[in-house]
Amino acid sequence: MQNDYMEIINNMNLFIGIVINFLPLLIAIIAHEVSHGWVAYWRGDDTAKRQGRLSLNPLRHIDPMGSVVVPAILLLSKVGFVIGWAKPVPVNYCNLKKPRKDIFLISAAGIVTNLYLALISALLTYLLPFIHSLTVQALANAFLINMVIINIIIAAFNLLPIPPLDGSKIFFGWINRPWAAKYVSAEREGLIAIVVLAFILPYLANLLGFNFHPLGWYLVNVTKLTASVLL
Repeated sequence: MQNDYMEIINNMNLFIGIVINFLPLLIAIIAHEVSHGWVAYWRGDDTAKRQGRLSLNPLRHIDPMGSVVVPAILLLSKVGFVIGWAKPVPVNYCNLKKPRKDIFLISAAGIVTNLYLALISALLTYLLPFIHSLTVQALANAFLINMVIINIIIAAFNLLPIPPLDGSKIFFGWINRPWAAKYVSAEREGLIAIVVLAFILPYLANLLGFNFHPLGWYLVNVTKLTASVLL
């Protein structure tokens, strides 16, 4: 009987851990991608709508690697931040009314949505004292704090002007057309740069006996600063 109780408790702890840590991430990345799709639809491209990507159904958006594997590795490795991604919403730029302006709006939509979710979550923490159960209050507080932190991290990460992140497409509107096309199309090189910043440089630095994590430093400090304003 005691073993049964322990198994129930362990299962509850696992469920609570998933809700507190992974549910905020799923909400953040799905809302991020859906907002891209809705703004693209508003600006004349119905590709995402035709493919059913304007839905909030997580099964339509989850990327096994970006939504599960990478967040789990980062969480277990205790690097100080958790990041992830959903399947990118398809956008056909040929359908847009004013491509340069619309690409800016579509790209900014995801970042603005994440900041909005962070703000709403922060405001909701002020309602927690009205919850009578201390257990529920503590769980809700942990969930909302993670909502704030994860949404800020995703917004800050996507602000980086590295293809294929949203920041590169926002930056796209400020540079000359010939360079802009080459810059935004350099997705493979951009992904390599992200891998180097996130994993290779910290690993090599660790082998040499010192701590060097430029991407982690940027995300942690931007998140701390923004969260301190909101909370």
